[in-house]
Amino acid sequence: MERHDPTQPGKPRAIAWALPQLATHQYDGVVIIDADATVDQGFARALATANPLRDRVVQPYNDVYNRRENALTRMAAVFAAATYRISFRLKRRAGFNVPVSAGMCIGAGVLAAHPWNAFSLSEDWELYARLTTAGVPIDYVESAHLYAQEARSLHQSASQRQRWTAGKVAVLCTTYPTLARSRRIGVGQKLDALAELSAPGPVVHLGVVAVLSMLAWFQHVPGGPVVSLALWGSLLRPVAYTLLALCSDPEPWRALGAFAFLPIYTVWRLGTLVASVRMIGDKPWVRTERHAPTSSANGGSGI
Repeated sequence: MERHDPTQPGKPRAIAWALPQLATHQYDGVVIIDADATVDQGFARALATANPLRDRVVQPYNDVYNRRENALTRMAAVFAAATYRISFRLKRRAGFNVPVSAGMCIGAGVLAAHPWNAFSLSEDWELYARLTTAGVPIDYVESAHLYAQEARSLHQSASQRQRWTAGKVAVLCTTYPTLARSRRIGVGQKLDALAELSAPGPVVHLGVVAVLSMLAWFQHVPGGPVVSLALWGSLLRPVAYTLLALCSDPEPWRALGAFAFLPIYTVWRLGTLVASVRMIGDKPWVRTERHAPTSSANGGSGI
């Protein structure tokens, strides 16, 4: 199907247009994959291990297709592993929902009860918040692999990062009251979901800690050393996850070398954080710029 509607652009509107035209009731679920992503040959079989699928959502492992392209894409692959190999494993063991993103499999029963209604700049976070509030289980299947192209330059990545940040903030502000009052989920799930929606990414977290620590020292804030120590202590979890992810990287030393670019990237990410403020609200959806893939940049196995 092709959709041509310049007055309603963007992926969320396209999904809302397409789903009612499909006979979803005839299937266990619907998988939503970006056009520039690639799935592993065993993707469907892996998702099937989470049966029954009709009344739940299942999130696959989102890997980086072009991990070998440069330092930026190598770091992205490490951060993806920290999320999908470490964080999501722990959430699944604890019985908490995992956030959804590309490749999500939405059960037919879930679609029937909760038709697509996520139209924010960050529709994945909105969907995660709404379904979690409604008590819909969101499972994780690590063996189902999807490979997406990571932006290879800061310029290419700018609009995407700003959109994600602004969208996530908007979702938190609009959904936290109903999430907190929900009677379909327990206190643990509520706290976990609110933590997911309010937490910055690891690089933004690092940048904010560095800035606040310097302010605490140079502005002679009472108890400055203690405040600074507490701030840096908040990085223990993301640092531990990143180190574990580095150990599992297929080229760990090259991935480690890519982190020499981290100081520059951190300053840039703080800049995109500030710039994202102007995107908060009902702003138009902007597609992320992509580039032609090269075989040498492909680090995924089993494609």
